[in-house]
Amino acid sequence: MNLLAFDTSTEVLSIAVQCGMAPPLLHEGPGAALASASLIPTIQGLLDRAGLRLEHLDAIVFGRGPGSFTGLRTACSVAQGLAFGAGKPVLPVDTLLAVAEEARVAAGFERVIAVIDARMDEVYSAAYAYENGRWRQEGDFALGPPESVDVPDGWASAGNAFAAYGSRLPAGAPHAVALPTAAALLRLAPEMLSAGLAVPAAQALPLYIRDKVAQTTAERAAIRASQPLRS
Repeated sequence: MNLLAFDTSTEVLSIAVQCGMAPPLLHEGPGAALASASLIPTIQGLLDRAGLRLEHLDAIVFGRGPGSFTGLRTACSVAQGLAFGAGKPVLPVDTLLAVAEEARVAAGFERVIAVIDARMDEVYSAAYAYENGRWRQEGDFALGPPESVDVPDGWASAGNAFAAYGSRLPAGAPHAVALPTAAALLRLAPEMLSAGLAVPAAQALPLYIRDKVAQTTAERAAIRASQPLRS
């Protein structure tokens, strides 16, 4: 298949182009607010290197969230625009699923609690089990303080939250640093496309777990007051 995949949900921008059976072309760079300026030019450069045009693609795959609000809006708007222009479907993929897939390939984990930094002293998390060659999500997405994450016996955790909240996340279980990479999206895409999960361009929508983007001044003051003083 010919696929374009990208994720802008974290601090790392990840893009990949798959052209048939050739090894995918990969790019990583600064994400978050910086992704909006470099995403489209980098996509075009990778397509040119692969000898592809947008109309040659079978689908456009993108990380739909949860993650950075700015990053998710960037991913959805670019996926919509490119797909509309080329008349191609889009494949939205949960970013936490991509984290689990990256941890499977990098560390061999097959029961993963995927955890990524949600800012505002919280993390996004979800549980995934890999069985018979496919992932199954167990339960719903969660958003809460790092202490709320539970890693059952026999499971591992993966994500980018340990850099910010390592001392507040469960200790003792295996852990891998993992991001929702475009390479992981490419690996997940064939089965998801076969399952009919591609949608029209207009349905390239973000997955928001948190309703609020920012805290009020009073909410920030209350959080500071509740935290212990540090010497």
